[in-house]
Amino acid sequence: MEIISPQVQSYADRFSSPEDELLKQVNEQTYASHPHAHMLSGQVQGKFLEMISTLQQPRRILEIGTFTGYSALCLVKGLSKDGLLHTIELREEDAAIAQANFDRSNAPEKIILHTGNALEIIPTLKETWDLVFIDADKVGYTDYYELVLPSVRQGGIILADNVLFHGQVLEQPITGKNAIAIQAFNERVQRDERVDNVLVTIRDGLLLIRKK
Repeated sequence: MEIISPQVQSYADRFSSPEDELLKQVNEQTYASHPHAHMLSGQVQGKFLEMISTLQQPRRILEIGTFTGYSALCLVKGLSKDGLLHTIELREEDAAIAQANFDRSNAPEKIILHTGNALEIIPTLKETWDLVFIDADKVGYTDYYELVLPSVRQGGIILADNVLFHGQVLEQPITGKNAIAIQAFNERVQRDERVDNVLVTIRDGLLLIRKK
């Protein structure tokens, strides 16, 4: 199912600030060589992530699901002067590509890449998070959310990607494993009195969650 028409997406691209040179290269290289290039955030969503980070000026960012590093390169632009971004990638091949892209950035020392299982790595970080971006395996979303929320500061933000999951959450009945997991996650957040939330229909859907 097409969530956003190609014409609307093209118009959004046209009236969003362009990618910087590194982001453009990461975008083009990912689409040229990666079999799952559609997972990359892209210009509009990337600029949205950058805007949220810049407005918040977080000291600590956690990203769950690095892929080739595009979204981390967007989020890191808003960090405070003493800020750090921790990003976690399960797949070693993608982590290696992401690290190479980080090394080409203006502030590689601000991005700490972890390779492995996020559920095992997150408890070892001992941080208080200002901003969290969840963009990993969909069946793990609820577990990631419950794990990180206690460590998010009051007023901190969690962003969860793909919460429309290609429109499959709109089907009746929902049958796909990932769509069922995303629907359960959306319902869990909606019921959670610890947070306020809004679903933003950018790309494949972003759930913007603020801890009360």
